[in-house]
Amino acid sequence: MALTRIQPPAIADVREPNFRNIVINGDMSVAQRATSTASITTENYYTVDRFNTFITTLGTWTQSQDTDVPTGSGFATSLKMDCTTADASPAAGDRLLFQQKFEGQNVQYLKKGTSSAVPITLSFWVKSVLTGTYIAELFDNDNSRQVSKSYTISSASTWEKKTITFPADTTGALSNDTGDSLILHFWLGAGTTYTSGTLNTSWAANTNANRAVGQVNLANSTSNDFWLTGVQLEAGSVATDFEVISYDQNLERCYRYYEAIAENDTAVGFGGSYDSNTCGFHRSCSPKRATPSITQVSGTNYYRIYTGATVSFNSFSIAYANPQGGIFYATPTIADNLIGWFTCYNAAAKIALESEL
Repeated sequence: MALTRIQPPAIADVREPNFRNIVINGDMSVAQRATSTASITTENYYTVDRFNTFITTLGTWTQSQDTDVPTGSGFATSLKMDCTTADASPAAGDRLLFQQKFEGQNVQYLKKGTSSAVPITLSFWVKSVLTGTYIAELFDNDNSRQVSKSYTISSASTWEKKTITFPADTTGALSNDTGDSLILHFWLGAGTTYTSGTLNTSWAANTNANRAVGQVNLANSTSNDFWLTGVQLEAGSVATDFEVISYDQNLERCYRYYEAIAENDTAVGFGGSYDSNTCGFHRSCSPKRATPSITQVSGTNYYRIYTGATVSFNSFSIAYANPQGGIFYATPTIADNLIGWFTCYNAAAKIALESEL
């Protein structure tokens, strides 16, 4: 009898991502700091990881990780800006933008500053109440060079996908280090310092007046909202499908720059006291870009060590830090040679390690 070989069922071709997307957290899925922050008037990282809000006296905003996303796109979250105090007449130096900074060592394959430099393509989904012209920009922080491209939001409150290709730049190599060599900007508003010239659509030495020409002012009304998701920046002149990576991989990439350690009545670590006014513990972390600093929400009796007796204190410091962690310590009045659990006692307490660009 002839034997028939039974073929196994087809298995979907699932590969590890190659991280062709230079942007980290482009699907806005990781938001370690908060899911919503109100009364924003100054620069900081507020909600979605790796997206910094750069603002100079241009309105007041609430930022959130939102669930409004383009239908059928596969995204679950977006980054939203909601204008709560308008500024219809920006001063010359006013500006509002999102930015993500990239380490030089991560963008060497763009070959910038060589005769083999490649174009760079940006794709993203965007939605705004305010239609009109918006500006996306690449800024070479090592050589003070930049290039800007405009895109148009055509329909109010409607998700639209945009694709922009920036030309190759054969001038100005990017440093091969952990510094912020290349920066991606999404402009949302700008004064005449940045809009009074001619939009610079080819790489050139930075002239502020040429950076955001034509940009609408999202701050001109409290009715204005803006959403962004699916951000991808890649080598070449063709936009590929958004590179999906698992949440845990995305989170680990974000940890390189910011890692929330504990919050809201959770354990921070286990350690003890080693003199009459110092207690602490060692805490390891995911490898950081550089030696981290401690970021925390502090207040009266926000933290405790439980050693049989309970000792409360207001904040931590960090010593002997390196990119893999350090010693967290506090200085309450405490007996020698006690051991116990350190916790965030107050619901508002939060501790993180940060090494942002």
